[in-house]
Amino acid sequence: MTPQALEHYLHAHIPLSLAMQVHVEEVDTDHIVLSAPLAPNINHRETVFGGSASAVAILAAWSLLNTRLRSEGIATKLVIQRNTMSYEAPIAGSFTAISRLEAPEKWAPFMRTLLRHGKARIRVLAELHYAGQVAGRLEGEFVALGADPL
Repeated sequence: MTPQALEHYLHAHIPLSLAMQVHVEEVDTDHIVLSAPLAPNINHRETVFGGSASAVAILAAWSLLNTRLRSEGIATKLVIQRNTMSYEAPIAGSFTAISRLEAPEKWAPFMRTLLRHGKARIRVLAELHYAGQVAGRLEGEFVALGADPL
């Protein structure tokens, strides 16, 4: 999937991503990079609202799984089950979220479980970057439900 195709999908199917002006910078099988500007995500302290930061991190993590599953010809309902977000520094401008699998070696067992049982869980990490430093971290557990061929 190209960055443009993923961005179009996010904006069409997750309207919050459009309102937040999320932009897809990179799409790869091992990571996704999203960016967002300060203006539509600003809080009363003139930094990024924590909910916006968390939403962009979740979008990056979800996008990684969705892209990987689609590249393997699988359509599924993909939902976040739980997450933990830590905020390490204020974000006072445009920022990025970079997602990756917590344990890449768990992808094959995840796929086997999904195909065999129609349900599987996997953990994804996302880091928020601003001004050359890590500004936040997401640890999310996602559940894939169903495994239909595309």
